[in-house]
Amino acid sequence: MWDLFTSAESDRRAREPLNEERNADLARAVAALDADAGARASVRVPAEGMRVSEVNAAARELIEGVFPPLWVHGEVSNFTRARSGHCYFSLRDADAQLRCVMWRDEARRLPTQPAEGMQVRALGRLTLYEQRGEFQLSVAELEAKGEGLWKLALDRLRTKLEGEGLTSPARKRPLPPHPACVGIVTSSAGAALRDIITVIRRRAPWTRIVLAAARVQGEGAAEEVARAIRLMGRAACAEVLIVGRGGGSTEDLWAFNEEVVARAIADSPVPVISAVGHETDFTIADLVADLRAPTPSAAAEAAVPDGAAVRREVDDLRGRIRDCTRERIADGREAVFNARLDLRGAAERGLRARRDGLAATAARLQALSPLNVLSRGYAVPLDVAGRVLRRVDDFAAGAPFDLRVADGVVPCRVSE
Repeated sequence: MWDLFTSAESDRRAREPLNEERNADLARAVAALDADAGARASVRVPAEGMRVSEVNAAARELIEGVFPPLWVHGEVSNFTRARSGHCYFSLRDADAQLRCVMWRDEARRLPTQPAEGMQVRALGRLTLYEQRGEFQLSVAELEAKGEGLWKLALDRLRTKLEGEGLTSPARKRPLPPHPACVGIVTSSAGAALRDIITVIRRRAPWTRIVLAAARVQGEGAAEEVARAIRLMGRAACAEVLIVGRGGGSTEDLWAFNEEVVARAIADSPVPVISAVGHETDFTIADLVADLRAPTPSAAAEAAVPDGAAVRREVDDLRGRIRDCTRERIADGREAVFNARLDLRGAAERGLRARRDGLAATAARLQALSPLNVLSRGYAVPLDVAGRVLRRVDDFAAGAPFDLRVADGVVPCRVSE
């Protein structure tokens, strides 16, 4: 079944259900086009006939002149993407099939390759490939029925990243509580950047902000975002990184569903906050990032503390430090006083013990002292060298000696 739309109405009517009245109008339009084409298709054929290339060229001109851009519903078969970037496939139903081509520029916009047998609708122009004489549809847009190719691409990449553990909660890193520098990866001309800066300046005006600008939609945007994330990681100037943009359509936000961006976030040495679109928007970047923020403004609030709260916290800490210092000083004074008492008691006990020991030692020495013996009436003769004279033979006639008594020394001499 073919649904014909003029090129000016294709985008609007592509999303409207077809009813019986519209089908009748389309049928009448086809009949009118066929009649007009018959009037214009008269070709002067030479007597000798036409070459194959001339026939194909005429057929192509006729087909392209008759049919405006149209939507064709069918089932995808044999979808192939060539090295050149062009895509080739067929659309089929229960009764027929139609060869299709999607040139590189249009194919680049596909979020993913449709699965075999998927029900789709294609917007394009009917034409003839002259070199092979093949009737085909030159497709400009390809949409899957139901949730579409965008959802399919999202689910495929999500499953792949989950299999590698890149979306695991165990990989999520905590954000620094008081970052000195916040990095931002977004468009330099977008409202998201202004919102983030406004919130940071209001909450934590002392925070430094570093921007790595990148396009956030369109062809090549995903590569620019990934490059900016890697640049911030190598620069090592930010303690937390906000990656995102403002709201938009699914296609507008698609750069943040690309694998290259997801892997750049996963490899970032800096914790990443994903802030893509509005609260209802969801992207692959949200799954891989350390924190998902519903909006860029919310990401800025999560990245830096509230200045008023910080001041209250500092005041509270100052009071606690003051009280703690006073308690420590009081405890220290008491400890010094007690230590002084303990030291005095220990010193007195030590002196007393030493005094008692010295007295005991003196008593023992006194008991053993020769002077103690002399005090009982004994005397000790000593020669001039101080040696004790114990025998008679030690006393030579006329030799001097000293007689040691209890209270002194008496000089003596041997007479006989």
